[in-house]
Amino acid sequence: MKFKLLLIGSLVAIGAMALMAASINEKEKQRVELNKAPSEAGIPGKEKSEEWAKYYPRQFDSWKKTKEYDTFTDMLAKDPALAVVWGGYAFSKDYNSPRGHYYALQDNINSLRTGAPVDAKTGPLPTACWTCKSPDVPRLIEEDGELEYFTGKWAKYGSQVVNSIGCANCHDDKTAQLRASVPQLNHGLQVAGMKTFEESTHQEKRSLVCAQCHVEYYFKPTPWKDAKGVDKTAAVVTYPWHNGIGKDGNAGVEGMITYYDDVNFSDWVHNISKTPMLKAQHPDFEFFKAGIHGQKGVACADCHMPYTQEGSVKYSDHQVLENPLNAMDRTCMNCHRESEAKLKGIVHQKYERKEFLNKIAFDNLAKAHLETGKAIELGASDAELKEIRTLIRHGQFKGDMAIAAHGNYFHAPEETLRLLAAASEDAQKARIKLVKVLAKYGAIDYIAPDFDTKEKAQKLAKVDMAALSAEKMKFKQTLEQEWKKEAKAKGRANPELYKDVDTINDGKSSWNKK
Repeated sequence: MKFKLLLIGSLVAIGAMALMAASINEKEKQRVELNKAPSEAGIPGKEKSEEWAKYYPRQFDSWKKTKEYDTFTDMLAKDPALAVVWGGYAFSKDYNSPRGHYYALQDNINSLRTGAPVDAKTGPLPTACWTCKSPDVPRLIEEDGELEYFTGKWAKYGSQVVNSIGCANCHDDKTAQLRASVPQLNHGLQVAGMKTFEESTHQEKRSLVCAQCHVEYYFKPTPWKDAKGVDKTAAVVTYPWHNGIGKDGNAGVEGMITYYDDVNFSDWVHNISKTPMLKAQHPDFEFFKAGIHGQKGVACADCHMPYTQEGSVKYSDHQVLENPLNAMDRTCMNCHRESEAKLKGIVHQKYERKEFLNKIAFDNLAKAHLETGKAIELGASDAELKEIRTLIRHGQFKGDMAIAAHGNYFHAPEETLRLLAAASEDAQKARIKLVKVLAKYGAIDYIAPDFDTKEKAQKLAKVDMAALSAEKMKFKQTLEQEWKKEAKAKGRANPELYKDVDTINDGKSSWNKK
């Protein structure tokens, strides 16, 4: 009897082991299929993400889900002070929170910030404004050269940059391995004294591919000569990391200010205070590096592109979660042991504290601009306002860096609050000095006008929304349609995907809502 039981038990165990072996073999087979290179020649038409779908269908299907993130917040309506502090700059016209990668290219075209060009040579913005929006950009840099790509106006490449952020931005089409597709990343890493992308570990690369775009940068004027000896000037995307970033909880913001001051760079001169200003972009990476997750070796992809299971296959979710709290079972709960409700409560506290200091800081900065403008109107000299303008310039950049990446309050909450407090302090110092200047010119009781709505703030910033909207709509009905016809005729974009955003206005703009 014992022998029979042992025999039965052994047969059951052998059967179970056989099933397990089969399962392991099947998983390994699928893993190999999932990760094998498509061919030594690469993927023809690699700029089109749908071409990658033939080899990586799961990743492609999840990437398409970025179109589900199709809503945004009008940040100028939410925080009207922003329209005042950006007076004279494109962001005072139009500033929305981002939608998903699927819409990045069309949102760039739709934005009032990119203006209404009438041909390939008209502005207002340079070609560099395409850089983080499309896998067509690495192709153009390869074909035309880095300096030629960065030379000229935005409209120069209107019919060529037609595929939104996708596979080729982050992956080599021959090996499927992560890659740096634009040169400015390694340039920035080198001046910061960090390892290049190629020298970094795979885990580090899972953040560095994001750092190709989710960083602070500026357009560095770079003189050069083309093959014919013609003098040109390129506006090269450059990271101001020369004094380091993300060390010991510090995002390196003061070091960036020092760098910008040393090279005498300004993005624009404020149209009210006449202050030479700096505009922060989207420094997610710098703040991520400064925060606890970055310091502990967590990668951006761990939270925003978590691994998911489909049958026996495990792969990275390319939907790129805007809010990892919406998938906590695959993100936070891999490491944290608190309840989901408790973690969400903690994150909400961080957000509320950021919002509190945000309002104070930018209210003070807006009033500092308006009070400086009044002092100019009354006759104050540049010499009298020099120190005040320096405080405004530095303070606003600190505050802007704290909020320009919408997740900074989570990535590095202490650094975000520190910078907002520093911004408010600089603005208050400027305003105290302005009291003396205004009193000297007989305006001791001057009170800055209200800017509690977007409309009031834009009026102060001299933004003519009606004219700008009309110009933009004319561009969308004329030149943009020419771009699309040429792109389709030459097969540069997939017609089915492009059709989703191939309308005069898809209803997702703050200036022409349906």
